[in-house]
Amino acid sequence: MGTLLRVDDLHTHFLSAGKVVKALDGISFEIREGEVFGVVGETGCGKSVTALSILRLIPFPPGRIVSGAIRFRETELLALPPDRMRAVRGKEISMIFQEPMTSLNPVFRVGEQMREVIMLHQGLGKSEALEAAVRMLERVRIPEARKVAGQYPHQLSGGMRQRVMIALELSCRPALLIADEPTTALDVTIQAQILKLLNELKREMGTSILLITHDLGVVAQMCDRVAVMYAGSIVEEAGVAAIFENPRHPYTQGLWGAIPLAHDEKPTLAVIPGAVPDLSRLPEGCKFHPRCGRRFAPCDRIRPQMTAVGDGHRVACHLYGGGEPS
Repeated sequence: MGTLLRVDDLHTHFLSAGKVVKALDGISFEIREGEVFGVVGETGCGKSVTALSILRLIPFPPGRIVSGAIRFRETELLALPPDRMRAVRGKEISMIFQEPMTSLNPVFRVGEQMREVIMLHQGLGKSEALEAAVRMLERVRIPEARKVAGQYPHQLSGGMRQRVMIALELSCRPALLIADEPTTALDVTIQAQILKLLNELKREMGTSILLITHDLGVVAQMCDRVAVMYAGSIVEEAGVAAIFENPRHPYTQGLWGAIPLAHDEKPTLAVIPGAVPDLSRLPEGCKFHPRCGRRFAPCDRIRPQMTAVGDGHRVACHLYGGGEPS
């Protein structure tokens, strides 16, 4: 599979109360054609900022992309003028946000909102665009799609609004769909339906998906490869089978150890001591070392670099080498 999106050494900072918050601190990864790439980590680790940086939706002020590169196919997104970047959003790269109720305009009917997007990116007339919107609603398994197109967002359930958002973002057949916590606040039955729908649409349309989540069960079910983030950095990246069977970074091992197993009547869950560091006062060396039970001499002085530990498996940890080049 060819590379669809490549992110290289991306730094995104925010100015808050006179302090510089390093929300993204040099992340690098790539997404291939037709794959689901997961980004997992605790709240505040930089997952959503990664998505907003790719779409150049970081609010300025207080935030800005300080340095790095985001290459989509043959285009450097950070070098595009605003009008060309607007053309990329929605048509080439779309995003499903965490809460569809805040993403859909409450004063416009569902069909009107979809029609405007289709008219903008596909150049269709009003009636043609509305028909295309209804067909897309049907494609995401919404019953009585024409009736739903005439309703307002508040008249729909949470699961139905999420389906509408998926239909809206896929209506222009983007090459990359960014799904930021797409099952948050949905009950488990609706979650399963939404994930099944995303998988079906990926197969039918060939869309690549950047799936942002804190739910490791969703990662195991959906993803081909996964990156683990901690305090604005990627600490491990691998195929989903490899990272579940043999996690290498102590932070990843801690996350995996906190998953209760179905066959354990009284599961003993691992606890990662301490707390995520203040992103405006990051520790020297490895960011995880104050919480790590396996730290040793270089960990509090030298920041580890990504090191290959297997086929497609990379980890930033001194246990596997990877110190900063001199």
